[in-house]
This record gives sequence, C-alpha cells and structure tokens, in this order.
Amino acid sequence: MTTRQDRRPAAAVTRWRGRSLRARLLLFTSATLIIVCAAMALTTVFVQRVYLLGNLDQRVTEAAERSQGGLQRRTGDATDLGFLNERGQPAGTVAARFTDGQVIAAEVVTEEGHLQVLTAAQRGALGGIPTDGSRHTRTIPGLGTYRVTAISGDGVPVLAGLPMDDVQDVINGLVAGEAAIAAVGLAAAGCVTTVVIRRQLRPLDRVAATAVEVSRAPLDRGEVTALTRVPARDTDPATEVGQVGAALNRMIDHVETSLTERQRTEERMRRFLADASHELRTPLASIAGYAELMNHGTEKIEPQLAWRRVSAQSERMTGLVEDLLLLARLDEGRPLQSAELNLATLVAEAVWDAQAAGGDRAWQLALRLDAPALVVGDQARLHQVVANLLANARVHTPPGTRITVVVEATDTHCAIRVRDNGPGIPAGLLPSVFERFTRADASRSRLRGKESGSGLGLAIAAAITEAHGGRIGVESEPGRTEFAIELPLAAGRRTEPWAASTPPSLVGRKP
Repeated sequence: MTTRQDRRPAAAVTRWRGRSLRARLLLFTSATLIIVCAAMALTTVFVQRVYLLGNLDQRVTEAAERSQGGLQRRTGDATDLGFLNERGQPAGTVAARFTDGQVIAAEVVTEEGHLQVLTAAQRGALGGIPTDGSRHTRTIPGLGTYRVTAISGDGVPVLAGLPMDDVQDVINGLVAGEAAIAAVGLAAAGCVTTVVIRRQLRPLDRVAATAVEVSRAPLDRGEVTALTRVPARDTDPATEVGQVGAALNRMIDHVETSLTERQRTEERMRRFLADASHELRTPLASIAGYAELMNHGTEKIEPQLAWRRVSAQSERMTGLVEDLLLLARLDEGRPLQSAELNLATLVAEAVWDAQAAGGDRAWQLALRLDAPALVVGDQARLHQVVANLLANARVHTPPGTRITVVVEATDTHCAIRVRDNGPGIPAGLLPSVFERFTRADASRSRLRGKESGSGLGLAIAAAITEAHGGRIGVESEPGRTEFAIELPLAAGRRTEPWAASTPPSLVGRKP
C-alpha cells in the first residue's frame, strides 16, 4: 500500500518535470552557482582562518616566551607578573603563574596599558592547560575568546594568551563581504543566465511553433498545401536544436509527400472508376438499345445485324473486363508464369501479326544481338506487351508511316524498341501516357478514323514489364516516337546463335 510519505517524493518529481525546460535550466544553473559560490566562500574562510590562527598562535608562543624571559630577569615571588609592564606586550595580553597546575596569579593588559587582576572565575577558565607549549582556545568571562599556551621552560611555568577578537572580526568581515559579493554575483549571473537561456532557446521555440502550426493543418481533408518548414537558420546539424529542426523538416517532407501521393492515388482511383464505369456503360447502353429495338419488333432492324452488334459490344465489354482483371492481378503482385523464351522470336511473331492488321504501314524488324535474347517470363503476357506497343503505333499513325521494331541484347539486358515517324505524342500527354484510361488527343484519333480504345493498352504494357523486373519508357517529338522496354537477361542463358530460332526472312526486312 502506498503511504503518504511515499507519495510526496513522487509528487515532487512530477512538479519538477512539469516545469518548462527554461525554468529547469535556470533553477539548475542557479543551484549550481550557489553551491559553487558557497564552496568557494567556505574554502576561503577556512584557509583564511587557518592562516590567521597560525599567525596568532605564533604571536601567542612568542608572548609566552617573552613572559618567561621576563620572569627569569626578575626576583619577585611566585605571584609576580610585573613583566607585563615591559615593552612589547600588546593590549589584551593575558599572563598567569602556576603552582602544582593551579593558576595562582593572572593579569591582563588593558587598553590603557595598565594591569588588571583577573577574577577567580576568569582564572578558572585558564585552568587545566598543560605546560607543553600546545595552543588552546578558551573563553574568559568578561574578556572574550583567547588563544592561550603554557610553557615551563627551565622550571618557571607561565601562561600567556592573546585575544581572538581580531581574527574573529576578520573572519566575520570576510564572511559578510563574500556573502554580499556572492549575492550580487548570483543576482547578476541569474539575470545573465535568464537572458542567455532565453536567447539560446529561441530556435527551439521556433521549432515548437512550427510543429504546432503543422499539427493544426487540416491534413484529413482537402488538398495538402505547402506545410510550414523550420527556417534554415534553425536546421544547423552542428547544434542539437538544429538537428531537431532538420529532423522535423524531414518528417514534414515525408508527411507532405505521403499525403500528396495518397491524394494522387485517390484521384487516380476516382478517375479510374469513372473511366471504367464510362467504358462499361457504353457497350451496355448499346446492348440495351438493340435489345429494346428487338423487343419492339424486327421492322426497324434486322435480327442478324442486331445480334452482330450485341456480340461486338459484348466482346468489347469482355475485353475491357479482362484488361481490368489483369491489371488488378498485377497490382496484387500475383506471380506470372515463368519460362525461358527467345525474345527475338516472340517479337518477330508479334510484328507479323501487326503487319497483317496494318498492311498500309511500312514495318521493319531489326535484330541487333550481341548475345542470345533469352529472358525468363510469361510468354503470353510479354507477347501482349509487344502487341500493345505495335497496336499503339499502328492506330495512332497515318497510313504510310514507317514503324521499326528493334531487338537488342547485350551482356546485361535485352531491349525492345518500337519506333515510328508519325506525328508524335503531345507534350502534355507524355507524363501520363502509361496511366490507365489515358487516350490520345483528338487529332490523333481523327487520323485513324475509328473508335478509340479503352486507354488501357500502355498501362497493361507497363504493369507487365514491371512485373518481369523490367522498365518501360517513351520519347516523342514530331516525326519520331520511340517506346523502349528493357528486360533482364535469363541467368545461364544458352550459347547457341539466336538465328537458329528466329525467322531469317524478318531480319532487316519489312514483314
């Protein structure tokens, strides 16, 4: 069970942690300065006191020796203290005579230079001091604190003492002076520390203000605008605050990039759904229209024509759905069939098929192989990639266009380049040419004079290429458009010449 005493330290720690960093630094610095000043003051007082006591002890010893010397020159009795009248005895000097360890006579030199006999109580304060020359501190009633010593010498024991008032006054003055200096110094140091800490923590305040401003930005809705960044002056990696500021800027960049990409993905998804719905609605509307005509009788349209149109629109819709399913599978990362195949043969067959569909174009196949064009992949899908590129070149160029297909193989990769000298792709369309449902502009559509496709061909080509570990790109300008695909070569590829499996009649010739 937690007691009240146990809760008190925890509450103190909580209050301490609840203070601001500025307050904690100021308190810690002030406490450190107070401890250092106190330690220095105490050390100074201790050293000074030791020095003054040593000096006083030396004077006390000299006074005792002087007193003993004065006794040896005098012929008085055992209570004679007349030597105190000799020169050199400072005011306040106490002297005493001993008999069997008992003080029998004691006098003190007054401020006027006269001798004053000590009372019995005052003499009792001097008792019990050994005559071995050691120094002792005694408080004599009515006179104050004294430093005394007793020596026997040649058999004439004598006690001498000097007041400690001067030493104590010096020590008290030193303590008071150091206290005053420490108070002024600590006050000045506290003010300077407060200003310095405040100035040094201003970058941290700016970093915190930036974080607060970013936290208040509406990131859950709308378009993400440029978020506030920590100023460059607060991102110096040589300082701790600069490291925090730079890290915060990197985090803001990452958040902004992620949100922008998310919004771009959501926008693409919305556009994709809208385009897919539109593409599916067109054939469905045609099928519904012909079905309506058939329901009203056969006078307005021949049944065979209606069924042919319904079949055509069904095939179109089926192809669109299959393309969408293929893209969905590729997005999910489903594995494709994998087998080693000769890319030169695959491209040659695709060119033959394209020539049959577009005989009004000039087709040419060029094989530039420094190594066998062997890759590992799904033959049907790779054929679909090449067929889509050839179909794109055919439908977007006018009759008479020269279309050249180049297959290259080196020690590192295998490339397919489809090049034509048609009107080219508009510059505004190039960045999104591989996105889904991207269509050519109206001018290119009019050149081919037929219904436009779904806009999925190049998107499928890009997805299949990436699924095979390759990459696809395009360069276009008026009079020259080139799509390029690079695929990794098969590991341990065969060494027989590519011509053994490539129709010789296609090399360097129009199909």
